[in-house]
Amino acid sequence: MILSSDARRLWNAARQMKAHALSRAALDVRASGAWRKAALPPLLLFTDSERLSRPWEVASCLPAGAGLVYRAFGAPESFEVASRLRAITRERGVVLLIGQDADLADGVGADGVHLPERALSAAYALGGRRPDWLITGAAHSLEAAATARDLDAVVLSPIFQAGGASATKPPLGLQRLVEACRLSAAPVYALGGIDADAGESLIDSGACGMAGIGAFARAFSPNPVRI
Repeated sequence: MILSSDARRLWNAARQMKAHALSRAALDVRASGAWRKAALPPLLLFTDSERLSRPWEVASCLPAGAGLVYRAFGAPESFEVASRLRAITRERGVVLLIGQDADLADGVGADGVHLPERALSAAYALGGRRPDWLITGAAHSLEAAATARDLDAVVLSPIFQAGGASATKPPLGLQRLVEACRLSAAPVYALGGIDADAGESLIDSGACGMAGIGAFARAFSPNPVRI
């Protein structure tokens, strides 16, 4: 499919990030054990009810091998939306994770779940019950990333100045991301304020990939608009 210029740059940078991180892990006995699911998507698009009201449209434009995290936030139509996203992502070869709701993930046949930082303790039980699932978790500090356990990947944010609910949070910055990648027991995704330019600056950070909301939704939209 034809990608916008920003979408191509994001996708290429994300794949380079993963390749670099895999190369480092292969040289590090401790790190190599954490890559128990090397099929981690290099790019994750997070849905947001305010900034991405029709997530299925963007899902249909994601490249094969990417990932989408559907966060229902208790919406009454969550099963219908998740089912629609599952059909699209399965057809496109895109990984589908469900935010926190394991029952919803089970119900639609998702590929796993993404846990908020406050619920990371659920990772151990979920992994035991569904070893086939990809389980990622949020971290909003270097300490949280370093101490998270039983996850296939940590999503650290905000790296740069972000929008939405993270707009008031001070960005962690590139150096803390590099440090988190060194300390974390699991591969680390960078999230927060990442557009095409920022994404390319992360290639050598040690992160296994990048994640985003607003800029990603615009880049992979059926009608991309540079803002």
